[in-house]
Amino acid sequence: MVASKEIEQNPRKNRTTTERASERELVVTRTFNAVPRIVFEAWTTPALLKRWWVPKSIDMSMIECDADVRAGGSYRFVFVMGKDTSNPMAFFGKYLEVTPHSRLVWTNEEGGEAGSVTTVTFEEKDGKTLLVLRDVYPSKEALDAAIASGSTSGFEEQFGQLDELLAS
Repeated sequence: MVASKEIEQNPRKNRTTTERASERELVVTRTFNAVPRIVFEAWTTPALLKRWWVPKSIDMSMIECDADVRAGGSYRFVFVMGKDTSNPMAFFGKYLEVTPHSRLVWTNEEGGEAGSVTTVTFEEKDGKTLLVLRDVYPSKEALDAAIASGSTSGFEEQFGQLDELLAS
């Protein structure tokens, strides 16, 4: 069964489309009004990632953002809810592929055996970037659990924040 959700925040802004493409795969697409080099930089530069990664609507802050963006390199993002730094949440993994300006592939190891592998492609279309994010989970149950937890629901807001950063 394939479910699709299209969200248009503003007729002048780009639309984020989220689709469950198979039992194990979630696909998110959006066009950004910038060339792939600039969009790729926003995905691979820690200071820029910190500016758009966390949806503003949730009371969460990214307090640590380390990314060694190269094949075999690792990343670690640490978040806290509100002002409570006593219970940080870490998200981490390894970069499997890094092709500048066109492709990133990384593991999501904080999920243990239920962790997904994320692939993001950046394709130039008339001076803009078509971004396609694919999360492939090890099982249907792992993707079901991710959807139920709400962890897959922030793309619209995140990508809107990335749009704002790219426009600045």
